Amino acid sequence: MFTGIVEERGAVSAVEPLTDAARLTIKGSTVMEGTKPGDSIAVNGVCLTVVDVLAEGFTADVMAETIRRTSLAVAVAGAEVNLERAARMDSRIGGHLVQGHVDGVGRISAIEPTEHWTIVRIDLPDGLARYVVEKGSIAVDGVSLTVVDVDDSSFSVSLIPTTLSETILGTRRVGDPVNIEVDAMAKYVERLIEWRNP
Repeated sequence: MFTGIVEERGAVSAVEPLTDAARLTIKGSTVMEGTKPGDSIAVNGVCLTVVDVLAEGFTADVMAETIRRTSLAVAVAGAEVNLERAARMDSRIGGHLVQGHVDGVGRISAIEPTEHWTIVRIDLPDGLARYVVEKGSIAVDGVSLTVVDVDDSSFSVSLIPTTLSETILGTRRVGDPVNIEVDAMAKYVERLIEWRNP
């Protein structure tokens, strides 16, 4: 479980294709403090398990399902990534509860800079709009954000200068893919309603 508050911008050092999988080598420093094999680190919002701890980062295996559902499918050496260690039970939750289970890949359709913030519109994959609500929480590339508005196929968020400088969202451009995780509560509510009303 994560909070959507990115701890640092890291980078992909290497991508090793495997049979129906890939092994990523990720460079980071802050997230490596106290980290050991088996720990969880969110990479662009994707919960990955640390396989090996290295001098300047870690390796993690990405299985076929994760490759199919996330933008890690197009990860290349040198690409910057958002990194966050799993939340501790005794810490504040600055964002919202983020599972690290990406629901799909969205695409940035518009970026509108203003004097004090930047408005970003993101097109949603089919089937996700029903889980997104105005003023609700959503994770974009692992960053906890508040939805400004939503329609049948897209939503917008406002990014403050801190978010733009301390996460990779400040480097994103129109057309770029981003990982989307909707609020898990919405999916649970839908499932319960379906179960009660078959």
